[in-house]
Amino acid sequence: MIAALLCASLIATPAGDRVTGSSFQTRSVAYGARGMVATSIPQATLAGLDILRAGGSAADAAIAANAVLCVAEPTGCGVGGDLFAMVWNPREKRVEGLESSGAAPRELPLEEFEQRGLARIPSFGPLPISTPGCVEGWIALHARHGKLPLEKVLEPAIEAATQGVPVADLVAHYWERSVARLSGEANFAAEMTIAGRAPKKGELWRNPGLAKVLARVAHAGRAGFYEGATANAIVESTRAAGGFLSLADLAAHRASWTTPVSLDYRGVRVWELPPPGQGVAALQILGMLERFDVRAMGRASEDYIHHFVEAKKLAFEDRARWYADPTFVEVPVAGLVSDDYCAERAELIGARSAKRVAAGNPALEQGDTICLAVADESGMMVSLVQSNYRGMGSGVSVADHGFVLQNRGEMFDLARGRANTYAPGKRPFHTIIPCMLTRGEEPWVAFALMGGAMQPQGHAQVVVNLVDFDLDLQEAGDAPRIHPEGSSEPTGERMVDGGRVQLESGHDWEVVRALLRRGHVVGWNDGEYGGYQAVMRATERGVWIGASESRKDGLALGW
Repeated sequence: MIAALLCASLIATPAGDRVTGSSFQTRSVAYGARGMVATSIPQATLAGLDILRAGGSAADAAIAANAVLCVAEPTGCGVGGDLFAMVWNPREKRVEGLESSGAAPRELPLEEFEQRGLARIPSFGPLPISTPGCVEGWIALHARHGKLPLEKVLEPAIEAATQGVPVADLVAHYWERSVARLSGEANFAAEMTIAGRAPKKGELWRNPGLAKVLARVAHAGRAGFYEGATANAIVESTRAAGGFLSLADLAAHRASWTTPVSLDYRGVRVWELPPPGQGVAALQILGMLERFDVRAMGRASEDYIHHFVEAKKLAFEDRARWYADPTFVEVPVAGLVSDDYCAERAELIGARSAKRVAAGNPALEQGDTICLAVADESGMMVSLVQSNYRGMGSGVSVADHGFVLQNRGEMFDLARGRANTYAPGKRPFHTIIPCMLTRGEEPWVAFALMGGAMQPQGHAQVVVNLVDFDLDLQEAGDAPRIHPEGSSEPTGERMVDGGRVQLESGHDWEVVRALLRRGHVVGWNDGEYGGYQAVMRATERGVWIGASESRKDGLALGW
């Protein structure tokens, strides 16, 4: 209790306006008459804007920005990772979902882990490597919604990798941490360091190996990555490190267009991708919160934080029990977001912190990342999330090719008989989730918020900030966040003690004390609150609005 109170004193701020959140806004929103790009690195934002100005679509600009981020922010993304996106299609006036997550190696059986005596898949090294999905995601997005040639779209990234980019402050920090952790992994030091060290902030980072990979993709499309020299190098590097990825795994991978799942929250329709991602958890949290007068509670109040934390616990128990690859198991998505089930779960929220909660039984009806948001003058909007999973992934890097392979396979459960139990060719439970908000038949906001298990919680908080507390797009992302930890996980861990509520700096100490009296364990840390990028359509003014939160090195720009 004393430690928690000391912690509370660290996060307290002077008394002030806790309802509007305006005291936490770090900058004004950005405006644009014809388009908008918001990313976590200024060079990526500029690359996307240049593509829009050259006549490209929002999809083209999103790919260009993501590719530059693969050069400039490899601590959060890369061509060795996966990609999810959501698109507002203005021609057909509908939301489309793109899922490009790679499967586990077909030559790696569950018994291999059991014979090694592993209770869970290691975070680093060759065993958590799954098939990279990023490039196939680019190809699918470009094929359906691109306007410019792929060579033009990838040109800024190839130039950045060849000539170099100055490393941003936060990226340098995470890079240094990754070097300390991953230098022993195959090819990592040779490919992802400067003479064995991380690049310093402001230092120029060149990556000729990645430039070569991007040039092959620009020239040959998916064959430039999933076949030929790059594919051979991926398999050779993986096998040399003791991994199991094969040419057949790479050749078989395809992205898929899917129908997003949606839920109405006080007149705003919130769109998320179905499993194996975790977007449904954001919908479940919102579906429970809608049963309460959140606006009357106040934005940073004890009541709101308590109800949010308890709704998160309940949603995350279902996440641990049900979310998995739907091609292997039946996932009751419609039941999880139904009005009846959300109301049933909301009734379990009491006045005090629940130390244990259980997964429900809905009706069966027939952890670093980057995110970016883009809009163009046709009205197309794109929310894109792309990741290696744990920052720089498995650490295993592709020799002479300048990128690491993801460790997304860590997210499987090794216990038999569960929804997310490991199987060859199965996609693991996934954390990266784009989001779209619509009102009536029109698009409103495309956004995402990176950060492992923080993502669905962050989505729900942003929606509440916009809808219940009337914050503007920048305020909605800058406002101090809540990050409850310790829930059950799809990898097998189970909540036993009610978890811990991490509160970002800016919450009032009196509120913290009230949460302690309700039985919550309250803490503080200086990270793990996500990184938000967003674009909004201001229909009545005929302009685009953009926001890029202060927790990253990013920028929103319009034209």
